[in-house]
Amino acid sequence: MSVTLLAGSATASVALATETPTAAPAATVAPTAPVENLIVGYKSSATEASSNTAAADDATAKGKKAGKKTKFDRRLGTGAALVNLGGATAPADAANVMAQFRADPDVAYVEPDTRAYAMAVTPNDTEYAKQWDLFESTAGMNVPGAWDTTTGSGVTVAVIDTGYVAHSDVAPNIVAGYDFISTSSEARDGNGRDSNPADEGDWNATDGECGVGSKAGTSSWHGTHVAGTIAAATNNSKGVAGIAYGAKIQPVRVLGKCGGATSDIVDAITWASGGSVAGVPANATPAKVINMSLGGSGTCGTSYQNAINAAVARGTTVVVAAGNSNANASGFSPASCNNVINVASTNRAGERSYYSNYGTIIDIAAPGGETRRATDTPGTVTTPENAILSTLNAGTTTPGAESYKPYQGTSMAAPHVAGLAALLKSAKSSLTPAQIEAAIKANARPLPGTCTGGCGAGIADAAATVAAVTSTTPPTGGFENTTDVAIGDNTTVESSITVSGVTGNAPATLKVGVNIVHSYIGDLKVDLVAPDGTVYTVHNRSGGSTDNINQVYTVNASSEVANGTWKLRVNDNAGGDTGKIDSWNLTF
Repeated sequence: MSVTLLAGSATASVALATETPTAAPAATVAPTAPVENLIVGYKSSATEASSNTAAADDATAKGKKAGKKTKFDRRLGTGAALVNLGGATAPADAANVMAQFRADPDVAYVEPDTRAYAMAVTPNDTEYAKQWDLFESTAGMNVPGAWDTTTGSGVTVAVIDTGYVAHSDVAPNIVAGYDFISTSSEARDGNGRDSNPADEGDWNATDGECGVGSKAGTSSWHGTHVAGTIAAATNNSKGVAGIAYGAKIQPVRVLGKCGGATSDIVDAITWASGGSVAGVPANATPAKVINMSLGGSGTCGTSYQNAINAAVARGTTVVVAAGNSNANASGFSPASCNNVINVASTNRAGERSYYSNYGTIIDIAAPGGETRRATDTPGTVTTPENAILSTLNAGTTTPGAESYKPYQGTSMAAPHVAGLAALLKSAKSSLTPAQIEAAIKANARPLPGTCTGGCGAGIADAAATVAAVTSTTPPTGGFENTTDVAIGDNTTVESSITVSGVTGNAPATLKVGVNIVHSYIGDLKVDLVAPDGTVYTVHNRSGGSTDNINQVYTVNASSEVANGTWKLRVNDNAGGDTGKIDSWNLTF
C-alpha cells in the first residue's frame, strides 16, 4: 500500500522580606504610573513588623505628613504591610508618601504595588499576524491563552512525513530523527534506511510516473511545513510561531518519490514511540506525540493497527489527518484506525473545509485552511490569506532557499492538534493518550459554521483544554463527590451525587469529570447512571495496562431530568489490579 501526504497547495507583584540591612536601604525608583497601594517592609526589630495595630497607626501618620489619607490594608505572606493610598494616586503624590516611609529608620524598604502581566504576549515573529489559525476568535484554536501555562517544553513530537529540509525557524527545536524509506530510488539519497531524515524532495518529473492518473509536480517539503506549525521557534523576531514552541520535533522520513510504503510507516511508528526495529538503533528521544499527516484509501489494516496500539501502550498519543477527498473518513487509512485522534479540517469561517473528509469516526476539527474557494478552479491559489502559513523551502525539486508558504489540507489541521497534545503532556506529564484525546474533545468549541457529515466534537480549543487539565477544582455549576470508593478485583462499585436546584433537563454536553486511581484501566468499565436508571458508558476496558483515569467526558443527557441522584458505576472485570474512585463531578 502506498501512502501520500495530506495537504493541498495579573496579579500584584511583591518583594521578599529582608533581614535588617547593615546599610541604609537603596533609594526606590519613583513610580511612573498611578499607584493604589504601597508595600512596606519593616525591619524585624520594629514593632510594626509584627503588630498590625502599630503598622496601621504608622500608615495613617505617614500619610498625614504627606497630605494623603492612607491606611493599613493587610499583612502579606512575606510579613510586609500593604498600605492603601485611597485610590489611584498620581506618581508624584505616591512618591511623597514613599519618602515618608524611607525616612523612617525602622523601614527596610518601600515600593509601589505594581502590576504584573502574563508573559505570553503577542509573539514578535514577523509573520505572526497572518496566523489566524492560532488566535482568531471565529475559527482559530485559541492558542495564545494556553501559552500562559505551557509551551510544550519537555515533549518530543515525531513528524512521520517527508523528512526535514533545513530551516532556521525550526532548527532550534530539531532532535535526531531517522530515514525509514527502504528503497533508494524512492529515497533519492543513494541508499535505503539511514540516520539522516533530510528531505531529498518528492517531485515527479512526468505524469503517470507514480501510477495511473498521477501528475507531475514539484517537491512539497511537506514535513517541514508540518513541523513549523507544531514547533517553529517563537519570539525570535522572524517567521512564524509554533503552537508548542517549547517542544522538540523529531523528523521521521517515510514519504519520498511516489509516497511511502505501509511497511516503512509501521516501523517508523514503532521506532518513534520507543519500540525496537531490527537493524535500527534505539531512539534516544522517544516521542510522546506522533503526527501523521498522510494516508491512503482503504480501511485500517492490521499492520497499522498493531503498530498504533503498541505506540499508545508506550504512552504516545497518535494524531492523524482525516484525508482530503471530501468523503467519509472511514474509507481511509490510518484515519480509520482505532486509538488515534482523527482530525478534520476547518476554514477561516469555521466551516468544514470543502476538501476535508468527515464522518462519525472524526474525533476533532482544527484549522486546515483554504487556499481557494470550493468553486475556484482546482490548482489555483485565490485566497492564500485563508490558508495555513508555515515554514517551507523554495526549491522546486532539490532543496533551495528557506521560505514560508500557505498550504491547505487536513495535513495542516492534524499538526494543530499534535501541537495541542504536546502542550497538554507538558502541562501535566501524567496524562495518558486516552486522557489527552478525551480532554481535547471535551473542551472543544462548536463549529461556528457548518459541517455536513460530521466533524467530531468541534474545533479544538487550546486554552480551554490546557486550563481543564491543570485545574484542581470542578468548574462553576458543578457537583462533586470526593469520597474514596475502593475498587476490588471483579467487583462493581458506585459513587453517588445528588443534584438539586437545576431547572429542566441535563444538557446535551453534560461534563463528567472522572478521577479513578487504578493500576490497569483496561480492566474497567465506567458508566454514568442517570436518576431514572439510564446507563451511559464513558469508558469500556480501553487503555490496556495504562494506569489511572483522570479526564472529562461529554455525555448527551438531554433526555434526563437534571435533578436527582446520579451514580458513577465502575466494574472491574479481571483479577490482579485494584484501585479506587478518588473523585468525580458533574457540570451542567
